[in-house]
Amino acid sequence: MAEIKAEPSHHHPLIISQPDISDPQKPHIKTKRLASLDIFRGLTVALMILVDDAGGEWPMIGHAPWNGCNLADFVMPFFLFIVGVAIALALKMLPIAVSLNYLFIQLFNLISLLQILVVENTEPLEAVKKVILRTLKLLFWGILLQGGFSHAPDKLTYGVDVKMIRWCGILQRIALAYLIVAMVEIFTKDAQDKNQSPGCFSIFRLYCWHWLVGACVLIIYLAIIYGTYVPDWQFTIHDKDSADFGKVFNVSCGVSGKLDPPCNAVGYVDRKVLGINHMYHHPAWRRSKVGSKHTEHLFRFEPFEPEGILSSISAILSTIIGVHFGHVLIHLKGHLARLKHWVLMGLSLLILGLTLHFTHAIPLNKQLYTFSYVCVTSGAAALVFSAIYALVDIWELTFIFLPLEWIGMNAMLVYVMAAEGIFAGFINGWFIGFKSTFSSEFGIHGRVGMLLYVIFAEILFWGLVAGIFHRFGIYWKL
Repeated sequence: MAEIKAEPSHHHPLIISQPDISDPQKPHIKTKRLASLDIFRGLTVALMILVDDAGGEWPMIGHAPWNGCNLADFVMPFFLFIVGVAIALALKMLPIAVSLNYLFIQLFNLISLLQILVVENTEPLEAVKKVILRTLKLLFWGILLQGGFSHAPDKLTYGVDVKMIRWCGILQRIALAYLIVAMVEIFTKDAQDKNQSPGCFSIFRLYCWHWLVGACVLIIYLAIIYGTYVPDWQFTIHDKDSADFGKVFNVSCGVSGKLDPPCNAVGYVDRKVLGINHMYHHPAWRRSKVGSKHTEHLFRFEPFEPEGILSSISAILSTIIGVHFGHVLIHLKGHLARLKHWVLMGLSLLILGLTLHFTHAIPLNKQLYTFSYVCVTSGAAALVFSAIYALVDIWELTFIFLPLEWIGMNAMLVYVMAAEGIFAGFINGWFIGFKSTFSSEFGIHGRVGMLLYVIFAEILFWGLVAGIFHRFGIYWKL
């Protein structure tokens, strides 16, 4: 379970907030935090709160109904990118691990292999244990918060029918990407990594295993999404408030390689593996204008899992790109060299993704987590991170972003309490109607009132709360 720990508070202009994976028997070496990464994490949490709570009044910042990319569609890839950077920084002090090449050589020598795994690599194995434990914690909190158990903030009840529980979600997707990429990072350590200072391009060769895994992920994803035959299917309306409650609808597909809402392979895989009752029943495509009037009617009820199995496999690519940026930070020592590499790669990804989208080769689609979407959002993450790094870690303008930095240092707390509405549900239990009262007191109504409420009464408020927690050295860690 997640835990809240108190730690001594010491501010550093250049800091790295990552879990310690060192051997507990060895002296603990305090690592610095990377301020720009904390601020980027805090900005992403703030964006999540903004688009979730103000997106209803400002549809242009909410999730794109199907193809396209709005502000809300950058939140998940930003989180995954940040996880990748954090993995590289957290595991950079890990001693030489079990090299895959050496494992292959020793595969038929059982005694030597056991000696390698048990005796000579206690720290890598300790890191593996911590990665697995953290993955399980993320899965637990993800199912608890988004599986249907919590009804906050609108309802004060809790509990879920296990026959209808939602298995996938934001934290579950982060858990999968974190597990895969962290394991690749641990088990592909090479003896030459420690002493080389690679240039801008040789760093790709230095971590070729990561890109090989990324290529395999992309090939598997593209093969399934374009090669899987999607048959006709049906679903039942479970919304008791709907006039169609209990009715069964048939959806005609019988195609393969389609990327439209009802007949894509992403939804088909989730229906077969997860079960249709365990998928998300309020997809963003309900606002889509594609299809006939009949299919538009169906779109309002068809379940679809935006954080499903196949799309989460594709999401691993965002974390692999993030881990590369962490490697650049470790190996390239000059600020200018780092920024050149980051900006060049970010622009390249943006151009590639936009080209694929506007040539109609592969559309931008967050629901399907298409390759063009990976490129555009990862490129945007690269440029935003580069800008924050220049402002904060080079020019030392940290004070401008202090609320975001505090949120980033206690991201799990703010995510649970604010983004998932747990604190709002608690407040509603005592004083219902706070939002309308806030607006009327200051003469603010409608869209502007909601926007100001979210900025000041939620984002800034939680920034200050996180700042108080930071002052006392209290952090919610997984």
